Amino acid sequence: MTQKTALVCGAGGFIGGHLVKRLKAEGFWVRGVDLKFNEHAETRADDFAIGDLREQDFVRRVIDRPFDEVYQLAADMGGAGYIFTGENDADIMHNSATINLNVLDACHKRNIKRVFYSSSACMYPEHNQLDPDNPNCAEDSAYPANPDSEYGWEKLFSERLYLAYNRNHGMQCRVARYHNIFGPEGTWEGGKEKAPAAMCRKVAMAKDGGKIEVWGDGKQTRSFLFVDECIEGTVRLLRSDFEGPVNIGSEEMVTINQLAEMVINLSGKDIGIENIPGPLGVRGRNSDNRLIREKLGWEPGLPLRKGMQTTYEWISSEIDKKHNRQKAS
Repeated sequence: MTQKTALVCGAGGFIGGHLVKRLKAEGFWVRGVDLKFNEHAETRADDFAIGDLREQDFVRRVIDRPFDEVYQLAADMGGAGYIFTGENDADIMHNSATINLNVLDACHKRNIKRVFYSSSACMYPEHNQLDPDNPNCAEDSAYPANPDSEYGWEKLFSERLYLAYNRNHGMQCRVARYHNIFGPEGTWEGGKEKAPAAMCRKVAMAKDGGKIEVWGDGKQTRSFLFVDECIEGTVRLLRSDFEGPVNIGSEEMVTINQLAEMVINLSGKDIGIENIPGPLGVRGRNSDNRLIREKLGWEPGLPLRKGMQTTYEWISSEIDKKHNRQKAS
């Protein structure tokens, strides 16, 4: 039997690194592509190409054969401190759109049919996410469009791009809207980290009796999905007959202060919360999993606390390693 092949664009990133591991465990030959290797774990890819997917020539070199499965996760992205300040809007839109145009065109010209595209819940209209207790993130609520950031607008454009290639070129692209994916081996410092990693870092570094800072009043709501479940939903969608777009997220909604309190509780420390001004995004967001249940017969089920415990333990150990390196030098 011929070994199946997969291409993972963004394999040096958090979700991409976990996806490579999953595909290797299934027996795939995997090529990873990114601007850099993963900083937190050795890649499991059989072949890893370092390069810029904004450059057409490079994209054609890495998509040099038919692949059974292509996963396009590469994007210019980060947490609220990167996306919502407005300072990175041009880069975010230009870089991500260029990557998607290049990868999709190269896949079409190689007659690759199955391409997964990771969109984001950031493409949902801001006006449906003003009530923190009752956000509307059903897939069919996307239009009339009004994302709260240029990051969300680019995601919406690219969703339409992939589905247009399905219609016009007989491709079988699959589109998922990720909702706040977290877990070990992800960015936890530097400004591009997401809320769960930022909370874990702040709590791990705080001393008993101290406080951690939380942006906003802390009453804004979100749901967070552990990376293993994200990978499961991703693979299931690409191999299904449903093109999407579909939410891949958890329906377990918490306030940001509740998330901080959960991490503090996991740490066993006596730490307070100080709410300060900062970039926020929408007031409320939660995955609506009715469509994924209907189409895939599956939905995520891991409790948030369990995923946060694993993540907190990993980030704590990374901080310890960093301190030990600094002492040694």
